[in-house]
Amino acid sequence: MNKKVGIGLCSLLAITTITTGCGKEAKLDDNTTAVSLKGAKITATDYYNEIKTSNISKLVDIIDHQLFDEKYPSNDEEDKSVKEQINQIKETYGSNETMYLSAIQQYFGVSSEDELEEMLRLEYKRNEAVEDYIKDALSDKEIENYYNENIIGDIKASHILIKPDVDSDATDEEKQKAENKAKKEAEKIIKKLKDGEDFAKLAKEYSDDTSTAKDGGNLGYFNTDDMDENFMDAVKKLNNNEYTKEPVKTQYGYHIILKVDQKDKPKLKEVKDDIKTTLANAKLNGNSTLHYQTLIDIREKNNIKWQDDKLEKQYNELMDQLLESASSSTTN
Repeated sequence: MNKKVGIGLCSLLAITTITTGCGKEAKLDDNTTAVSLKGAKITATDYYNEIKTSNISKLVDIIDHQLFDEKYPSNDEEDKSVKEQINQIKETYGSNETMYLSAIQQYFGVSSEDELEEMLRLEYKRNEAVEDYIKDALSDKEIENYYNENIIGDIKASHILIKPDVDSDATDEEKQKAENKAKKEAEKIIKKLKDGEDFAKLAKEYSDDTSTAKDGGNLGYFNTDDMDENFMDAVKKLNNNEYTKEPVKTQYGYHIILKVDQKDKPKLKEVKDDIKTTLANAKLNGNSTLHYQTLIDIREKNNIKWQDDKLEKQYNELMDQLLESASSSTTN
């Protein structure tokens, strides 16, 4: 966005504020002609009064550009994100330029790809600002609790996976039958382990995870976010060189897991930034209105002051609409 344009339009709101019986109203000179035609003229005030009641969202964009453009300069990650989103939209409408332009007009309210890119860049910066604001508001107790309850050292393990042999169009009865068969096969392998057979040899012979079977089921080192929740819950309970005594069910099938090693838990200072990001995202995912409410709070923290009562009313109504829409989207 052209910074000079943004500054100029924002400054417009502060020009010649007058007080009337109906409250504050920022006005232009009624004698300034914006456009004229035969026998008539449209003044700058006419135009300003029209756009201020019909395009408050554009003013909000200008405000947020002032708040975020300098603090969050464009970088490679932003470039990549914006490009991927535009390409995704283009793929939806193929090479039909008319449909593409019509779609971005209908769904995003922009008339060109340049405008779409500007909109997506601003939204990217808004997301950065919201995440930072929420992260800064996290308490030390929240961070420490997450660290104590969720952070672990990297775990190294091997597994043997038995997949149910069933087609996607199978009946529920057929699926259950295949599940039972896979579980029984996994239980037989566990019995072989109890009888002293070698885990790696059994993985090579029986595991349906072809990518790891040839290496004795070796999964290498991993952490919480890398594995299915049920898998992680099971492996965390094991001691080194201990295997699960019951098959562990995940979306992939039934696993027999051998825990090989676990590294020391990292220090809090080493993972604090990651914890803050995780907690912030969890808050945003758990509260559909938090994104918009945080942007409102950021603007207020930056001492937004309205010099026109009608503009302030339009802004408040727009924010109420956004909050209501976000809230209803999760209840429907």
